[in-house]
Amino acid sequence: MISHVTKVIVLVGFAAASLGARSLDHREKMRQEAASQSAKAAKAFDAIMAVPDNAIPEELIAKAKAIAVFPNVVKVAFTVGGEGGRGVVSRRVGDGWGTPVFLRAGGGSFGPQIGVSSTDLFVLLMTDESVDSLLKDRVGLGGEAGIAAGPVGRNAGAATDALLHAAILSYSRSRGLFAGLALKGIVVTAEDDLNLAVYNKTAEELLTASPDATVESDLDAFPRALIRYSR
Repeated sequence: MISHVTKVIVLVGFAAASLGARSLDHREKMRQEAASQSAKAAKAFDAIMAVPDNAIPEELIAKAKAIAVFPNVVKVAFTVGGEGGRGVVSRRVGDGWGTPVFLRAGGGSFGPQIGVSSTDLFVLLMTDESVDSLLKDRVGLGGEAGIAAGPVGRNAGAATDALLHAAILSYSRSRGLFAGLALKGIVVTAEDDLNLAVYNKTAEELLTASPDATVESDLDAFPRALIRYSR
């Protein structure tokens, strides 16, 4: 006959095993989500670079300290609007790029506007200071001091010195229709539920520490895309 104590031990063991399995399933799901985000960012980067007249100049990619991409930032508005999306940022490591760190972009806007749009956003962080302040200062991606619309074309020779020396350069690639003027830029925040699940570190810890040059194969789509266009 099985004693009461034995039954309790068995039940506790089953419960612990069930919790452990669910925890592993959750981590695996988050890992797959992270890999998907890296792949989407890589696809968006390949798309903007595929059109020479509208591409980000490779001279600037070569000088960037970090690059962030937010694919499919959706904006919906009727007088008052909202927008948001998910993205990744990788910091330069020697001749390569470090592990993708996961971010969110969101914000509101007010002005005469109506419509729906889907936009890929690209942000080149040209200084170590701009990378370190990316999350601390809740950087907006439109209209703020220190952020300039980047020059396009595979040759940056026509760009002004002001653009070439800006701390942050921004680019976009839009689909859909949108009319009006948005008065507030998108704000970047950390997606730390994903960063902690994948790396056991926050975005701020990952960006301010020495970046990891070894990117695991299921997460390396975005860093590999950046390497393709880095000199």
